[in-house]
Amino acid sequence: MSIPNLPLVAGLVAVAAGAVAYVTLMPLLSGERRAEQRRKSVGQSRSVSAERALASNRREQVAKSLKELEAKKDSTKVTLELKLARAGLDWTPRKYQVVSVLIAVALAFGVFLVSDNFYVALLAMFAGGLGVPVWMLKHLQKRRIAGFIDELPNAIDVIVRGLKSGIPLGDCLRIIAREAKEPLKSEFKAANEAQTLGLSMSEAIQRMYERVPVTEVNFFAVVIGIQAKAGGNLSEALGNLSRVLRERKKMAGKVAAMSMEAKVSAGIIAALPFVVASTTYFSNPDYISLLWTTWIGKVALAASGIWMGLGILMMRKMINFDV
Repeated sequence: MSIPNLPLVAGLVAVAAGAVAYVTLMPLLSGERRAEQRRKSVGQSRSVSAERALASNRREQVAKSLKELEAKKDSTKVTLELKLARAGLDWTPRKYQVVSVLIAVALAFGVFLVSDNFYVALLAMFAGGLGVPVWMLKHLQKRRIAGFIDELPNAIDVIVRGLKSGIPLGDCLRIIAREAKEPLKSEFKAANEAQTLGLSMSEAIQRMYERVPVTEVNFFAVVIGIQAKAGGNLSEALGNLSRVLRERKKMAGKVAAMSMEAKVSAGIIAALPFVVASTTYFSNPDYISLLWTTWIGKVALAASGIWMGLGILMMRKMINFDV
C-alpha cells in the first residue's frame, strides 16, 4: 500500500527537524546561552557581594556596640545608690549610714562586755561600721545576681516564643515584668518604666546592665542593640543566646563539682591550726599562752598569721575559676 502525498510528508518532517535544530543550536551559535550564564554569574556575584557587605555591616555594628558598652561600663561611677540598687535594697544612703552606725555601736558594745578592753572594742566598732555593711551589700548583690542568671534563659525563651507568635518585643518584656520571678521581675519592670520615660529599648537594657553587671546581661544588651541598629532575625539571635547561657550554666556546674574536693581540702587545711590551737588551749593553757604573753610569741603568731593568710589566698586563687 503506497503512502499518499509522500513528498508532502517528507517536506513536513524536514521542516520539523530544521526547527528543532534551530532551537537547539541557535543559542549555542549566537552566544545567547553564554550571555545568560554570564548574567547568572554576575547576579550570583552581586548577591554574594551584598551578603558579604551585610555581614561586614553587622560585624561593624557588633564591634561598635561592644565599644559603646565598654565605654559606658568604664565611665559608670559606682555610687552608694548604685550599690544599694545592685543589692536589691530600696534604702536611701542616709538609711544605710544609720544602719552602719547601729551595727558598729552594737558590735563594739558586745565586744567590750566580753573582753573588757576599750581598744578591742574600738577595733570592733570600726569593723562593724565599715566592714560588716560592705560585706552585707556584696553578699546580697552576689545572691541577687545568681538568682537573675538562673531565670534569664527562661525569660529569653519567653521573648523568643512571643516573637515567633507575632508579639512585639515591648509586649514580651511587659509579660516578663508581670509574671517572672524576682529579681528578674523588678529589673524588667524598671526597663519598661525607662521606655515609658522616652528611652529606647537598647538604652533601657543597657541601664539594666548597670544594675546587674554580669556578662549574661551584657550579651543580652548587645543582641538588642545590634537588632535595633542593623536589623536581623531577633528570635534566632535570642534563641542562640539562650542556648549559650544554658551551656555556660552547665559548664559552671561542672567546674564547681570538679573543684569541690580541692575546696574541702583547702577548708580543712585552713581550719586545722585553729582546731589544734583551741584543743591545746583547753588541755594546757599555760603552754600555748606564751604566744600572746611574750614578745617572741607575738612575733611568731603575727608571722604565722601572715603566712597562713597568704596560703589561703593562694589556695583560693587556684580553686576559683571564671566561666
